[in-house]
Amino acid sequence: MVLVDTHCHLDFNAFDSERFDVLNRAQQAGLKWIVNPGIEIDSCQTILHLSEQHSELYAAVGIHPNSALTWNEHSLGILRELAQHPKVVAIGEIGLDFYRDQSPKELQLTIFREQLGLAGELGLPVIVHSRRAEPETVDIISEWISQNVNKLSAPGVLHSYGGDEATAQRAILLGFFIGITGAVTFKNTIPLQQMATALDLTNILVETDAPFMTPHPHRGMRNEPAYVRLVAERIASLKKQPFERVAEITSTNAERLFLWR
Repeated sequence: MVLVDTHCHLDFNAFDSERFDVLNRAQQAGLKWIVNPGIEIDSCQTILHLSEQHSELYAAVGIHPNSALTWNEHSLGILRELAQHPKVVAIGEIGLDFYRDQSPKELQLTIFREQLGLAGELGLPVIVHSRRAEPETVDIISEWISQNVNKLSAPGVLHSYGGDEATAQRAILLGFFIGITGAVTFKNTIPLQQMATALDLTNILVETDAPFMTPHPHRGMRNEPAYVRLVAERIASLKKQPFERVAEITSTNAERLFLWR
């Protein structure tokens, strides 16, 4: 039995005091791989350094929409160079966030398109953040796929998805996976639970988004990759499927997306 946490932020200072122990607990919980996306240039460089130290840790490089104000004329070239690292498996975390409103909308749209273009150029999948912007996000990735020479069978994932099922199905038709976090274990997330039940397992990735989105029964505490097992267990319960089947299929999905061999 193998699990993959397809999205966490081990570079964040919430893990500084026990990062090695956190990785050991992840291994004990059955995790084989962990993907750590960047949110700005400095974090991308930190993640690459961590990935060199830990064989199970892989990196994505990108600038988060809430960090869009850090973008300058050198950013794309730096990301292109960082993406050559052998542990980089995706461009991300990129996308749109119209909820927090920490960056101008037009700037978010510009750098999202720029980074999608880079992913197409390099033949890498994308890890996409979308909050209160799901329809706009799917419109842009649809445009990207139709205009791009990227031939990846799985172009990306909508991470920590919080939109409606209809928009999720639009993304799935474009080849995207839907990332599900610990929110699926919360009592008040009935629409998310219904969507997780309805989606085919072949379209789902499990993730923690640690240190955020801590699943029940640890809600209110810091999240960590080992808890991705609780996400998979909840999906198995909702879908009335064996846990082992959910672990196997979601891990296979992760391998397909990130082209691990």
